[in-house]
Amino acid sequence: MDANKGQDGGRERAFTALVERYQTGLRRVCYAILKDEEAANDAVQETFLKAYRAMDSLREEDSEKAWLTRIAVNTCRDMRRSAWFRRVDRRVTIEDLPLASDAPSEENAELALAILRLPRKLREAVLLYYYQDLTLRETAQALGVSTGTASKRIRSAHARLRDLLEGRGFCE
Repeated sequence: MDANKGQDGGRERAFTALVERYQTGLRRVCYAILKDEEAANDAVQETFLKAYRAMDSLREEDSEKAWLTRIAVNTCRDMRRSAWFRRVDRRVTIEDLPLASDAPSEENAELALAILRLPRKLREAVLLYYYQDLTLRETAQALGVSTGTASKRIRSAHARLRDLLEGRGFCE
């Protein structure tokens, strides 16, 4: 029985380390997908509950960050499909975005808004790859797609962002 207690304590310590290491990044991902701070916090909590229950399924070769991000993305997708979520107005304005430590430049604010206007699949790929610093392989793993598909989504997002921003003089 004491051996199980030691294993449980190790599992809890490992889980606590995961929460401390990844909760802020996951909150950003969930906020970008859901466009609502409270819903993002709920999604992060649900993500960690699901992760705790499934800790034994995390394989050695998997990236913890990609594994947790995939759970978070799927949790956000489930929340977006719920009837309650579809009835709430979730349009985001620049004033609704969380404050950065420094005031963003006009160019950065325009880029952030342009990213939020991308179709969901492209927006998720960009957020994971550039803002969560996942590798292409980890991005693909988190989205549940092939590396080639993740790469294509990022290239497509680049093209759309270029089109959106060229008219505003931000791309040359």
